[in-house]
This record gives sequence, structure tokens and C-alpha cells, in this order.
Amino acid sequence: MNTLTATPVGGPTLPQERRLVTDIPGPRSQELLDRKSAAVAPGVSHTAPIAAVAAGGGVVVDADGNSLIDLGSGIAVTTVGNAHPKVVAAVQQQVAQFTHTCFMISPYESYVAVAEALNRITPGAFAKKSALFNSGAEAVENAVKIARKYTRKQAVVAFDHGYHGRTNLTMALTAKAMPYKSGFGPFAGEIYRAPMSYPYRDGLTGPEAAKRAIAMIEKQVGADNLAAVLIEPIQGEGGFIVPADGFLPALVEWCHVHDVVFIADEVQTGFARTGAMFASEIFGIEPDLITTAKGIAGGLPLAAVTGRAEIMDATHGGGLGGTYGGNPVACAAAVAAIDVFEHDGLIERAQQIGDILLPRLRALQQSDPRIGDVRGRGAMVAAEFVDPETGDPDAALTGAIAKACIAAGVIVLTCGTFGNVIRFLPPLSIGDGLLSEGLDVVAAALAAH
Repeated sequence: MNTLTATPVGGPTLPQERRLVTDIPGPRSQELLDRKSAAVAPGVSHTAPIAAVAAGGGVVVDADGNSLIDLGSGIAVTTVGNAHPKVVAAVQQQVAQFTHTCFMISPYESYVAVAEALNRITPGAFAKKSALFNSGAEAVENAVKIARKYTRKQAVVAFDHGYHGRTNLTMALTAKAMPYKSGFGPFAGEIYRAPMSYPYRDGLTGPEAAKRAIAMIEKQVGADNLAAVLIEPIQGEGGFIVPADGFLPALVEWCHVHDVVFIADEVQTGFARTGAMFASEIFGIEPDLITTAKGIAGGLPLAAVTGRAEIMDATHGGGLGGTYGGNPVACAAAVAAIDVFEHDGLIERAQQIGDILLPRLRALQQSDPRIGDVRGRGAMVAAEFVDPETGDPDAALTGAIAKACIAAGVIVLTCGTFGNVIRFLPPLSIGDGLLSEGLDVVAAALAAH
């Protein structure tokens, strides 16, 4: 086992090792899980049956002393690590000053500083403004509000396999029924769905896929009725689907010709995750509005809508906000985290992680036809599992591999519309040796099944 204690970018000095001293779950973790079952609504499920007590670098430590390799980052949240020293220091200082005033009542500097940073680092060489919220779903919902207000139109187009949140509007925007939508309707209206570019399954070039999507939009919605097109530049929960080159630029061009707001949902792809500060940069696009959350504040709840100043200015005073939106503690964390993203080499680190993940998974693919596709960018990579005879999704195999990995001390997450994708989202603070060991465990789990 790898026992390095140093980590490349920040984090506490937890031993960076995979260590199993009990079965998973151990007795102390099981005690908490029993309490959870009695006290917490069953709709709030969990992936790894452990009671986390510490985390940092590339590991999560449970109450029984087990140390698991973290290839999930709390679903792409702890990108800078679970307790980056700069984030910890900023949070501690802010907590000692004040935890809340409500920015809509008594504004404070850190909110403005986050907005200034987002306006500066998001794609687009034009004047921008930002508004802060609590979660990715809340950011998406407000982006739709802003687009509707600006265009004075109602319809919104989202895409097959897309995931945008769990509120009523964002459930309507999300493509996957189970577990996100089933039984929770009726949903918000004026939501339409277009086909996504999915190179592994549709075989289309980017321009061909865009032509197909635009034809559907024009026929079923009409540009005169359309406020916004909303898309994840690389889809997250839908399976880490990377669109073919040319798909996104064609959509952006069509939107600009027809006065439609193009919204990039970068909640999962933002902040160095893909080897660029934002995935939109990879595809050469400049969204009118961009939604961010997850990695923005090193684990504290914060989200944002950032976009063209003239669009953001369309909303009347009091039309945006929320009691906790842009909480000062979360804003302090975000200022520190953004500084780390910009100045501590995390974009390059994400690229290095991709240079480990992609070749290793593609080598496995060459020897095992059950891996139908390997795709992704930077530290956002996935493997899609299929029946090698038919190409049909194999969710059972995917679930079995993920369960075996967790039992062996490696946290991996599944995703995909068909539940047949394992996604790799390690914190950028993970060491190379630990990452390679985690992939060894994945390979062993695949071989055993």
C-alpha cells in the first residue's frame, strides 16, 4: 500500500494510504448507519457505508480507523482538498468576525470579492455581473429566471442525459427519472428536451448533432418562444458525456442569431476540474450565463450565476437573492479557494491526473470489451460498461464493481442515464501513487467480475 504522507497541493497531514482495519462498514460506522436509518428520511441515501471522521489529500478516514482512497471528492466538491489550509484559515477568521448578516440587509466585502473574481475568471471578454446563491440547483433556477426576464420569452430547452438539480424547475430540466423525478411531479412547464451529442452512441459529428438538435428546437419550440438553451458542456450525472467537437459552438451561434440566452451549467465541470478553469474554454465557447457551485468554496455551500452585464441587469431590484445566498463564511472560503485554483497549479494538476486516468482506463478497455467507452477531460473521467455482444448498458456490472471497490477501500461513484458509468473525480490534492493504487483496485474488481 502507498503510505506517502505528502500531498501535492494542500490538505492536512493525514497518512495518505489505503488502510482497512475492519470490514466496510466497521462496527462504529454501522452504529452511525443504524442511527441514520432511525432518524434520517430514507430518501437521503448514501454511497459508501462509512462514518467519516477525517479527510484530506486523497483519503477519507472513518470512525473505525479505515482509510479509503477518495475518487469522488464529494461529487466534485472538494477539488482543492477537504481542508485546504488557505480555506481553513479564511473560514476560521470569518467565523470569528460574523457568520451572517444577510447580504440583502447589510452587504459585506467578501460577497463582492467573489462576484469580482467570477466576473474576471469566467469565459468571455465582456462586462459581467454575478449573483450568489446556495446550491447548483438554485443557481440554475435563477439563471432561467434571469433569461426569461431579459428575453421576455418563456420556453427553455435542456438536453437528453442532462442533470440540473432537485428543485421543481430543475427536476423538469433533468432528464433522468429515477431517482430524481419519479413520483415528484407535476413539474414546471415550458421545458423542452433536445438530443445531446453522444459520440459513443450516436456516431455523429458535432455539426451533425447540432443540426439535429436545432431542427428539433425550431420545429417543437420555435426561436420566437425560446428564452434559453441550457446545457452542461460535459454532462455530469448523465454519464460524463463529452460532446463532439463543433456541437457547442454551433448551438452558441444559433442562440446568438435568434436572441436566445445560452446558459452553461458548469456546476460539476467548473473550477479546474476538467484541466481548464471552466469546461467551456475547452470547446471555445463564451456562455451568456454560467452557473457554478460544487468546487467553488472548498466544501462550503455556495453557488453563483455569472453572465453578460446587460442580461444580469434585466432583473428588477429584489428579484434575486435569498436569506443565505452568499453567506459570509462560504464567501470567505470561496475567495481562498479561487486563489488556490488560480495560483497553486491546480489546472495543471487536473491535467496530470487526466494523464494518469485516461491511459490506464483505456488500457483496461483494450483488454476487456465490457468497457465500451472511456471519456473525459482532466480529473473528470468515466468508463461506460456494456454488454460486449449488444452494446447495451450493463448497470448490474457497474454497480457490482463500485460496491467491490468500496469494500476494498476505494470510493468510486456511478452515474449515467442507464446507471452503467463509473466516474472518477479525485480531489486535485491526491498523490500519484494513491491514484494509481485506486485504479489497481478498480482493475482488480473488474477482473473479479
